[in-house]
Amino acid sequence: MSFLDTADAHSIAEQVHTARLSPGTVAEHFLSQTNARESRIRAFVALDPQVVRKQAQGLSSPGINGLLAGVPIGVKDIIDTCDHPTGFYSPIYDNNWPSRDAHVVALLRLAGAVIMGKTHTTEFAYMQTGPTRNPHDLNRTPGSSSAGSAAGMAAGFFPVALGTQTAGSLLKPASYCGLYAFKPSYGLVSLEGVKPLAPSFDTLGWYGRSVRDLALVAQVLVPGLPQSARESGIRTFGFCRTARWDQVGPVVADALLAAVERLKAAGHTVTTVDLPKDFADVFDDHLLINDCEGARSLSKEWQSSPELLSPSVIAMIERARGTTWEQESAAKARLAAQAPRLQAIFAPFDAMLSVTCGMVAPLGLETTGPSDFCKCWMAFGLPQINLPLPRLPGELPVGFQLIGGFRQDSRLLEAAQQVDWALSDK
Repeated sequence: MSFLDTADAHSIAEQVHTARLSPGTVAEHFLSQTNARESRIRAFVALDPQVVRKQAQGLSSPGINGLLAGVPIGVKDIIDTCDHPTGFYSPIYDNNWPSRDAHVVALLRLAGAVIMGKTHTTEFAYMQTGPTRNPHDLNRTPGSSSAGSAAGMAAGFFPVALGTQTAGSLLKPASYCGLYAFKPSYGLVSLEGVKPLAPSFDTLGWYGRSVRDLALVAQVLVPGLPQSARESGIRTFGFCRTARWDQVGPVVADALLAAVERLKAAGHTVTTVDLPKDFADVFDDHLLINDCEGARSLSKEWQSSPELLSPSVIAMIERARGTTWEQESAAKARLAAQAPRLQAIFAPFDAMLSVTCGMVAPLGLETTGPSDFCKCWMAFGLPQINLPLPRLPGELPVGFQLIGGFRQDSRLLEAAQQVDWALSDK
């Protein structure tokens, strides 16, 4: 096995900084991995090896000294790139070539990263699924709209990838594919050059091979994010099942509860938290707002090319047309009123623990399962992390979700590191 098969972005950049690896060598390794498995996984919608090689060959100071020097990164295909088309998995945008990079892509390049290509998404990051398969079982879905980035990560095509989340589109694929993933607090990462779906929720996030990778990319994409100065390894966690715990299957529940016990055995404090009953309305309020904002975001496409939209997008637009302005406003007001109450519930803890998905990756590629255990926190813009739980050979991945207080991203990343060490015996 090659060093690059398992090395995280931090280690790869360190090797490039010290000239023990060249960006070209790194790029060739991941191109080789992609060439070997991409025909089965179908993570990429656009990949040009010559463009990848040209980027790697062109790296020079200050790029070679950047935080992500020589690190290949997959980019979800709703994020603009100047050297790859951006198609949103819609025939409306066939051969759409942006004139410039999205803000986040530009920052990654300035940090020395190599853009590997564009990864498959669902149509406009909504529901209509693409061809991507789960590397752990090709007959199972890799998850929702960040599926190409997640599957490419799990298949070893790149050590970092960008995704986005409006409901559960970053963390759900991470859970199904066994990945580390970080969705920052709402509004911290620029969405310039990223096509919107529901602007009240849309957030860019990323996958990595370790918690420290998640933090490393945060340094690049969230300039000024403070670093945690805490030294003690002991943390205080809440454990929240939410109102939809009945959706959690026994395999997932057993894995999650075993992880909680391991945290306690490591000395961490874990306290069960029950949310007030009216928080059960959050799921429906999120859906209503998502529909209404999604319909507005895609109004241009619906008016100009309705015949090229999928039935799922048309259904979303029809639901929104049947929703009054007052109903949408009331849903937003309810979330706004609940946010400070939730902040008070989170205050005693370093992070909240929960399940990421109630099931392992379902069979089939047409549906991806519910995102409820992500969207209940997403509705408030809270930072979220998926940690892959340890598993035995042949077992499908299960995700462990950590949620932080709003804008407590550094604290959440540091707590996630402590959890990962406790669960992996590091």
